[in-house]
Amino acid sequence: MYYVYMLECADGTLYTGIATDLERRLEEHNSSPKGAKYTRVRRPVKLVYSETYEDRSSASKREYEIKKKMRREEKLQLVKKS
Repeated sequence: MYYVYMLECADGTLYTGIATDLERRLEEHNSSPKGAKYTRVRRPVKLVYSETYEDRSSASKREYEIKKKMRREEKLQLVKKS
């Protein structure tokens, strides 16, 4: 199982990623050097949205869609609907 997730950073920006263990990944983003370079300087972060996928390929495609094809307003609509 793969998760596509969105985090809200302390500065109000959004970060999108994929993971197999959502709790572990959130912990890494908040307190580990394994957190993404983007989130390490914008801590704390909080989980605001997630979706599940059966395989990495589907999750990666969705992550790309959210990260690169959606405007901030569209991302915030996803968060509101969840």
